[in-house]
Amino acid sequence: MIRDTSAQDRLVEVKSNRKRRFALIGAGIAVVAGLAIAMPGAMRLFSADASVSATRLAFATVTRGPFVRDIAAEGKVVAAVSPTLYATSGGAVTLKVHAGDTVKQGQVLATIVSPELTNKLAQEQSNADAMEVEYKRAQIDAQKKRAELQQAFDNAQIDAQAARRTLERNTAAFAKGAVSKTDVDTANDTLQKAEIAERHAKANLGMDNDSLNFDIQAKKLAHERQALLVKDLQRQVDDLNVKSPVDGQVGQLFIAERATVAKDAQLLSVIDLSALQVEMQVPESFARDLAIGMPGEISGNGTTWHGKVSAISPEVVNGEVAARLAFDGATPKQLRQSQRLSVRVLLDKRDNVLTVQRGSFVDESGGNYAYVVRDGIATKTPIRVGASSIDKVEILDGLKEGDKIVISGTDSFKSAPRVAISS
Repeated sequence: MIRDTSAQDRLVEVKSNRKRRFALIGAGIAVVAGLAIAMPGAMRLFSADASVSATRLAFATVTRGPFVRDIAAEGKVVAAVSPTLYATSGGAVTLKVHAGDTVKQGQVLATIVSPELTNKLAQEQSNADAMEVEYKRAQIDAQKKRAELQQAFDNAQIDAQAARRTLERNTAAFAKGAVSKTDVDTANDTLQKAEIAERHAKANLGMDNDSLNFDIQAKKLAHERQALLVKDLQRQVDDLNVKSPVDGQVGQLFIAERATVAKDAQLLSVIDLSALQVEMQVPESFARDLAIGMPGEISGNGTTWHGKVSAISPEVVNGEVAARLAFDGATPKQLRQSQRLSVRVLLDKRDNVLTVQRGSFVDESGGNYAYVVRDGIATKTPIRVGASSIDKVEILDGLKEGDKIVISGTDSFKSAPRVAISS
């Protein structure tokens, strides 16, 4: 019989480990608390339609305060008056100035040699002189003709008067029996012939005088017409001396010295530095709000000047509209043509307006909705926007002061109603 080891066994009393038990209980409580804390966030995450990292987004808070609509851009100094001079006739050009020269109004800047125009003026002047001689000759001939007609009329009057006296004498003599009836009849016939001749002489004097006046008038009009032609040609010859229309500075020379040019060719430009303006390019979306007379500010060289919109181009080029600002008061002396300056035009200014920083969300949503961020969830909310400035947009409805919205990056939301914002 094999003996077992039961006689060697002895009961050992196991003591309880309180520290270990407390540690297990604490760990259980921490797990439950963590689940309780994480549960709302997890529920929000599961309730969202998408999740986007906050690093890909930009946020802004809706505020209330003053709202200023303005246009800020870079402009360049241009001359309000900068005429370009053209050749009035073809020919060889001699320049009298150089680029940058200061010139006075009426100063000759270039001369054009045009033998064709000069010869034509001489020919037409000769024709005008000949017509003037014809006109004066017609006046002299008319005076002579009038004198002849007047003489004929006067002679007819004398003949008629003599015939009357003869008839009177013969009639008286016939009454006394001194002459016969035949003598009286003859004297009467002579008087009638004289009176007819007198009437014809008078009529000829009137009609021929009108004819002479018409002839003189025709030659006078022909001479005046020729004189006008000569005057116009003389003006063209005078314009061969190209003169400055303003006080200013020679800008650009478009031709070389002694170049032969055609009519209407560009010769040079003159810049009137006494009337400078600033030209700016305005985005088409803002151009519709611009109006002539709007106030503006022009900054440069450490100085700010007041100005106003003086001109707006009716044409859109590459999505922009050109506008010009004129200085209020005298033109600053230190400015130069094509100098770059900062320009700001005030479109509108109001107080106590609900606004938010401008972002791409306006274009992406068409201004119809925005994503309002609360507790890490961006909710699509209908809104209504008003006027826009360079950096702000007016909120008319849908948001309130203090709301936080996503202003850029919403294209990644894919128009989802709710989007979780992860850190």
